[in-house]
Amino acid sequence: MGSSLSACCSSEKVDEERATREIGGGQASWRIFSYKELQTATNGFSDDNLLGEGGFGSVYWGKTSDGLQIAVKKLKAMNSKAEMEFAVEVEVLGRVRHKNLLGLRGYYAGADQRLIVYDYMPNLSLLSHLHGQFASEVQLDWKRRMKVAIGSAEGLLYLHHEVTPHIIHRDIKASNVLLDSDFEPLVADFGFAKLIPEGVSHMTTRVKGTLGYLAPEYAMWGKVSESCDVYSFGILLLELVTGRKPIEKLPGGVKRTITEWAEPLITKGKLKELADPKLRGNFDEAQLKQAINVAALCVKSEPEKRPKMKEVVDILKGYEAKARLTPLRMESVRYKEELLALDQASDEEGDGEADESNNGYGVFSAIEVQKMQDPYKVLGERRTAKYR
Repeated sequence: MGSSLSACCSSEKVDEERATREIGGGQASWRIFSYKELQTATNGFSDDNLLGEGGFGSVYWGKTSDGLQIAVKKLKAMNSKAEMEFAVEVEVLGRVRHKNLLGLRGYYAGADQRLIVYDYMPNLSLLSHLHGQFASEVQLDWKRRMKVAIGSAEGLLYLHHEVTPHIIHRDIKASNVLLDSDFEPLVADFGFAKLIPEGVSHMTTRVKGTLGYLAPEYAMWGKVSESCDVYSFGILLLELVTGRKPIEKLPGGVKRTITEWAEPLITKGKLKELADPKLRGNFDEAQLKQAINVAALCVKSEPEKRPKMKEVVDILKGYEAKARLTPLRMESVRYKEELLALDQASDEEGDGEADESNNGYGVFSAIEVQKMQDPYKVLGERRTAKYR
């Protein structure tokens, strides 16, 4: 993957000097930290400094000796899977340079530890404001929500079309959209990312990601493309506008996806009822319609019918106000009960993450989609790269 990958994975010698690398014609700088420096910055990785936990490990707040506030991701276990995710994330972070993508501040690679260092985001994640510790404060007014939607979309546009090779994120969700002091969004966590070679339309790979955000063709057949991120963004946009979780638990233990909830309201034209009640009616109706329209386009079952992120950004910004606005209709995917059982109540308790299974399609091969066919078999398997 490049020089940074081999450097980051070496456990023999850790250089503490500042390193620079050319990114997109400019210079992006990052630091190689010592373990002692990060241990001191986080007060010995104290529980008091813990920002969050996930399947990958833990993230801690820290402050360096020169006063810089940082977030340190500490991998839970050092095995081949963790090593690969660390290498992929450092490689991708070393390549990207965009105001809406969380860049690499540095890393540590020792014999039995892998740590990644980022800038600390004082407003934490979108998840914390929609469903977590800040939800009751309603700091996300309508203007800020549109700012988050457009900024996140612009970050994905950069990944898909402006950086070479193109990058598919594969894990777009509320907990992976961080917010700075001005509520500017930064897409984060590139451990599942895929770098797409020139001329390749999609890849066949093992399923990774979070239940509720996964595109059906990816969940069922392991076919990953830019359209998978577009689908996930559509779910994220619905979540942002409505304040609802991608999968919610109803009385009696029944679980429902956000598209199942939204579909009948959209069909009946009751768009105002989709808006988050916490906004108390303080939203722009035209922007609400545009956002719902974009979400509906993004979550179409057939990947070739979804928009590119360029069109998504243009519609959200109002540049294509008349683009594909009628008729408003949303398709919903229903998950079987055994799949919904994998979902956790919220990211606060742990992600309902998909991982590989012994079959060729990943753990979500049983997803029900109305007359769903493998779109890439229909179109032919030309320009396909397979990575097993």
